[in-house]
Amino acid sequence: MRIALLASRIRVEEKLLIEALRRRAIDFDIIDDGELLFDLSCPDDRWSAYDAVLCRSVSQSRGLAVLHVLEQWGIPVCNSAAVTATCNDKLLTTLALMRNGVPVPRTLLAFDADVAVQGIEQKMSYPVVFKPTTGSWGRLLARINDRDAAEAVLEHQETLGGFQHHIHYIQEYVAKPQRDIRAFVVGDRTICAIYRTSEHWVTNTARGAVATNCPITPELDRLCVQAASAVGGGILAVDVLEDAESGLLVNEINATMEFRNSIAPTGVDIPNAMLDYIEQRVARGVLR
Repeated sequence: MRIALLASRIRVEEKLLIEALRRRAIDFDIIDDGELLFDLSCPDDRWSAYDAVLCRSVSQSRGLAVLHVLEQWGIPVCNSAAVTATCNDKLLTTLALMRNGVPVPRTLLAFDADVAVQGIEQKMSYPVVFKPTTGSWGRLLARINDRDAAEAVLEHQETLGGFQHHIHYIQEYVAKPQRDIRAFVVGDRTICAIYRTSEHWVTNTARGAVATNCPITPELDRLCVQAASAVGGGILAVDVLEDAESGLLVNEINATMEFRNSIAPTGVDIPNAMLDYIEQRVARGVLR
């Protein structure tokens, strides 16, 4: 088998994948997405040499564009362009989860600042969370505690933000126990999960949260596999919130997840689990 590892830069995760590929004696190439040039009218034969292309691009826009082109040319990719596009957009993720009966935090969508404020006060109560529909690492999240804060943040979004910030995606604030859960789903199995614990309300390891092992209960496994299936399946990280009243709620899904902080606390070899999945799917001719 021969794999192309598509990357923007070689982070710890990519180094771990490279080590695993070498240990398994799998032939591979590292392809820098910044150096690519596609002639869309003429498929590039070099891509046909790969049994699979694993997308590890940091840039969501670059990675998704490459996946679309390669799928057009019939090259097996992981994850698929459709799955990646859904996971890159919080609105599309939420709709896919709701369509498949996966519990999610209550969410409002508005396009005008005054309408957004009215919606919060009529259908929710403060605090709420404003999120951009695209982005990662917990960036540009805002916990809104009152009307003054809502009006100020909305004005900044509409005045200073790009067109994406004119879509106001608003979620209820879930009073989680100073932690959330990140679960790793590979195929039809939740292979491991971590608690991400922080005194800050944004519980993201990129923002300093501490990772510890989270036991995989039957309930958590069912929820995460259902959530992964809802967006199309593959190699995914499912972020789960624990709500005292509603139970487990799926918050987001990541199609190009980081995992460096999750191997030690869980004891699970995530890179090899990823490669197992790709090898099995390639062998069956069903990689998506």
